[in-house]
Amino acid sequence: MTRKLCFLVLSGLILLSASLFGGCSDLDMEDPRQVVIAMFGAMEENDQAALAHILDLPELMRSSGDDYAFQTDEPRVFHDPQEILEDLTNDGKTKEVWFSLQRIVNKAQIMGETATVEVTFVDKDASRGYRTAFGLHKRNGKWKIFSFQTMQEGS
Repeated sequence: MTRKLCFLVLSGLILLSASLFGGCSDLDMEDPRQVVIAMFGAMEENDQAALAHILDLPELMRSSGDDYAFQTDEPRVFHDPQEILEDLTNDGKTKEVWFSLQRIVNKAQIMGETATVEVTFVDKDASRGYRTAFGLHKRNGKWKIFSFQTMQEGS
């Protein structure tokens, strides 16, 4: 009787841990908001491999008219995806700017195979906010970030 009880308890723990840990990452990647949160986590950890799975790098390369970090008179031009990954990790300009501000990830708005997640960056010292709408679309069943649109809010 004791072996049978131990077996049942152990089996239950294995099933519980599989559902908690195995399903977590799949669920997170099905929610555009969680993808944006995962992007900030990968940036914090300087995990370029994770960012490469979260971002649609070819699509980000196409947005050459705007500097995705913040609106500037002369937008930066990225010549290859690695430059984007470097910009979002370590001492990259975008990481430096975004991580100097408070980041608030708001809710997602899903429209079929595309979604937007509003992120608010707050510069408390300057009493200024920057509202962004991160654009996501589904690629091979996973949400990927393909754009960052920044608009400055009033003081």
